[in-house]
Amino acid sequence: MFHKLDELLRRYRELEDQLANPAVSQNASLYQKLAKERAHLSQLADTYQKYKSNEQEIADNRLLLEENDEELRKMAKEEITRLEVERAHLEQSLKVLILPKDPNDEKNILLEIRAGTGGEEAALFVSDLFRMYSRYAESRRWRVEIMDTNPTGIGGLKEVITLISGKNVYSDLKYEGGIHRVQRVPKTEAQGRVHTSAVSVAVIPEAEDIDVHVNESDLQVDVFRASGPGGQGVNTTDSAVRLTHRPSGLVVVCRDERSQIKNRAKALKILRARLQEQEQGKQDMAMRETRRSMVGSGDRSEKIRTYNFPQNRMTDHRIGLTLHQLDQIMEGKLEEVITSLRTHYQTEALKQTNE
Repeated sequence: MFHKLDELLRRYRELEDQLANPAVSQNASLYQKLAKERAHLSQLADTYQKYKSNEQEIADNRLLLEENDEELRKMAKEEITRLEVERAHLEQSLKVLILPKDPNDEKNILLEIRAGTGGEEAALFVSDLFRMYSRYAESRRWRVEIMDTNPTGIGGLKEVITLISGKNVYSDLKYEGGIHRVQRVPKTEAQGRVHTSAVSVAVIPEAEDIDVHVNESDLQVDVFRASGPGGQGVNTTDSAVRLTHRPSGLVVVCRDERSQIKNRAKALKILRARLQEQEQGKQDMAMRETRRSMVGSGDRSEKIRTYNFPQNRMTDHRIGLTLHQLDQIMEGKLEEVITSLRTHYQTEALKQTNE
């Protein structure tokens, strides 16, 4: 590990020298590329430099143990104890930082939430989860753009697709994909009985134009009038757009905007993301199985997480995490959940590298 760390530290210093070169700063694309690489290595380089400094301090204090001054030896021994604890933490951090990076970690995402088992109550919970993720995005200063919704008559959503843009969005939310089960008394329940419903969540990294190219000749474009609850919200023009990608058979519908042009642009963005995901699935069987398990059938038994409202409890079944602060979580306070998931999967990855 330390041989690789030395190589990465050398590369980091090379990048700093290159970025200080006036010739490089005049080449915008090259400068951007090198600056991005340096940014990726900066935390690792900083942590490794702290580790090397720690090692030197331990060595210096061990020399002091040979001094005749009893008080000095005592201080050196206490300092070594403190430094060794610090070194253990730094070494663990380095093991995590040196793990292969997920190439999608820095990407924006398409977040797709759909009602599964539970009828109208499941649709209401789609709306609740969308609000939860929107609140979390707001706390992270991310941008949330609704791509498509399919509302019900009492405030629920059969499905909602949103584009969430910002720094490291996929890195934070990639473990949210799966079946989310809710246990609560529905608004439609007159007897006060607790019902169990399920919602599926899919987290798809956004495809950039350079990732996926879509030929216009491969698209079938259909326009139609959007439908929904009564009132002024019903469109009176053929603004909804359905894109069918003939080679793959993928179909995307967008109806949220009143402008046909805007709906078409959004549909194309969703299509690109799904095509990229499909292509990655062909190249990587493990990724395809992960995606399939992420959405499942929408059945309650496939749950990754349970939200129990009567007991104010959230349980993530993958890592055995239970928190009795569901009210705060539903307000978007997901930091503890996300940190616990990230730590768990990093630990699993470290186990695999050590086998």
